[in-house]
Amino acid sequence: MALLGADIGGTKVNLALFDWERGRLVCGRKHTYHSHEYDDLSGILTVFLKEAPAALDAAAFGVAGPVEQGCAQVTNLPWHVDTEQLRRHLGIERIKVVNDLEATAYGVMTLNEHDVFVLNHGQAVQGTIAVIAAGTGLGEGYLFWDGRRHHPAPSEGGHAEFAPRNDLQAQLLAYLRRRFGHVSYERVLSGPGLVNIYEFLRDAGHAEEPAQLAEQIRSGDPAAAITAAGLAGIPALCVQALDLFAAIYGGEAGNLALKVLAIGGVYVGGGIAPKIRAKLADGTFLAAFRDKGRMAFLLDKMPVRVVLNEETALYGAGYCAARLAQKEEQQ
Repeated sequence: MALLGADIGGTKVNLALFDWERGRLVCGRKHTYHSHEYDDLSGILTVFLKEAPAALDAAAFGVAGPVEQGCAQVTNLPWHVDTEQLRRHLGIERIKVVNDLEATAYGVMTLNEHDVFVLNHGQAVQGTIAVIAAGTGLGEGYLFWDGRRHHPAPSEGGHAEFAPRNDLQAQLLAYLRRRFGHVSYERVLSGPGLVNIYEFLRDAGHAEEPAQLAEQIRSGDPAAAITAAGLAGIPALCVQALDLFAAIYGGEAGNLALKVLAIGGVYVGGGIAPKIRAKLADGTFLAAFRDKGRMAFLLDKMPVRVVLNEETALYGAGYCAARLAQKEEQQ
């Protein structure tokens, strides 16, 4: 059974062919394409399937951007992904376009113990699972449990208003409101968000910015430079920025867990979490996660895991395709 999975981001497109064996996905050929080298998704699909011909049974596409009625506009790309157009191009009926966070949620169901790092063991039970993922932006979603299996559901919760938990975060909100007007959680929980936090702490005089670091930020990847310095423990400005980022991340993960009653656990995905695993594990994240007043006991029982597998969304698209092909019924 040939299944196609795709993870479509703003700069890269990851494609893979899967089979379904003994209740699990088996990955065959996979390849990464740079989106700027192609005019559209169809061109990439043509190249991929020419190099690895397959009689497809189903395909699923995880897209960075909201999906409405089977169509999506890719964030940071002039590409429109349309289910009907894909059906015509691939010549198959079983096709689904989902948000990339929904694809990640599907992917959570394919992970094994080596793909995650446990922050809180909690008390694992069958139930709804929350997924939160900070990277270029902030994605939020969940998998609700119907008594037999999980069903991923997307959201745009990352664009909900940022709610400060203390005076320092209130100052951050005021600072960002002057700059952006509306301040979402994505403004603080993302790569650009970490830079926003850093600039707030610098401009508010909480710590000095070393000249060498300022040059690194101007000439390279600001978020990467701040992260590396913060994890190394110097300068104080970067350490404080990572502390504040982790606290806000934990607080919002707890908010999502309460909203969907994630008794099945919380998965922290995206590109940032694996890079700052040591910071997330030092207690800052979990303290904020649990700080929910009378509901603290409930949060304490929820398992919390960091997703380490960078291909979770790609495998999630493959798993979605497997469900379309009804292969999951053979489990």
